[in-house]
Amino acid sequence: LFAVEVLEDELLDLVPEFTARAQWLVQHRPHLAELISRWQEPGKGATHLLSLMRRSRLRSVLTRMLDETEFLSDYGIRSLSRYHLEHPYEYHTEDADFQVAYLAGESDSDMFGGNSNWRGPIWFPVNYLIIESLQRFHTYYGDSFTIEYPTGSGKLHNLSQVADALSERMARLLLRDEQGQRPAFGPAGLQQTDPHFRDYLLFHEYFDGDTGKGLGASHQTGWTGLVVRLLQQRSKTEA
Repeated sequence: LFAVEVLEDELLDLVPEFTARAQWLVQHRPHLAELISRWQEPGKGATHLLSLMRRSRLRSVLTRMLDETEFLSDYGIRSLSRYHLEHPYEYHTEDADFQVAYLAGESDSDMFGGNSNWRGPIWFPVNYLIIESLQRFHTYYGDSFTIEYPTGSGKLHNLSQVADALSERMARLLLRDEQGQRPAFGPAGLQQTDPHFRDYLLFHEYFDGDTGKGLGASHQTGWTGLVVRLLQQRSKTEA
């Protein structure tokens, strides 16, 4: 999903050597070229798509990713499907049994240091890359590609609209809701209500996949600060 690029004819004209090599690959290595989705089929605005994610594969991935019973949380895309809360993945060997289950918040294991969890929480860098990829796919497909959002809702959206909707969910983590609460602060009364604290945001390492509460280190401006970029894009869309 992340490995996607959209090239315009004008850009290809500026890199004739790359274009020639791409055409050589199509002619002499067709079994490899077939893996690249729609390279030779111009899309919206005479664009060309470089991606291993064919249209059918993209639809299959997004159908699961945009399912609120699986990956789609109120605050973004979870790092593991919530399906595994009641259906853990199990692996058995002669000596031991292993299990991976959905865990929305902090890790319950000492593995990998014990202070990070990729089995359920929402991570900003992954979500940002998902949003960016969807925007690029839309540049090629335009309105010719629509998908249910959320899955099962019967409401069809193009990929740009889905990207905007995911950005909205991510922004909810740090913005006040209808009750004036910021989900990232969790139940912390002082940070939620005290005028000396409530407007000082913390950039947490990751967020609870169900409640949106900020977890881990609280100074991760390197990636959670990407929320500013999402808000900038939203302001341009609304303008």
